[in-house]
Amino acid sequence: QVQLVESGGGLVQAGGSLRLSCAASGRTFSNYNMGWFRQAPGKEREFVAGIQRDGSSYYRESVKGRFTISRDNAKSTVYLQMNSLKPEDTAVYYCAAGSLASIRRTSYAYWGQGTQVTVSS
Repeated sequence: QVQLVESGGGLVQAGGSLRLSCAASGRTFSNYNMGWFRQAPGKEREFVAGIQRDGSSYYRESVKGRFTISRDNAKSTVYLQMNSLKPEDTAVYYCAAGSLASIRRTSYAYWGQGTQVTVSS
């Protein structure tokens, strides 16, 4: 079992930055592929960014060049640095862990409770 807890969400103005953190406990963190998803009101949960065991990363098109995912295996923590935030980035952001590198929600077995990110204009 893996337990995930997100933090770092909040209210920011358009163009601002936030860094989200996801702390993991349970099984060995370095064995997992990690991902960030988000869900806006009235919309489906969507993939945002993923990072593999070796640190390689991938992103949805709309956040490329603005968001950076990283991991610190010594701290069992994954991060999402979000720059140049836009109102359309407003959503609840979820951290997820799984055995496969994937953009699909169903590929991730473990999920955090989510943290709210609100971007005002």
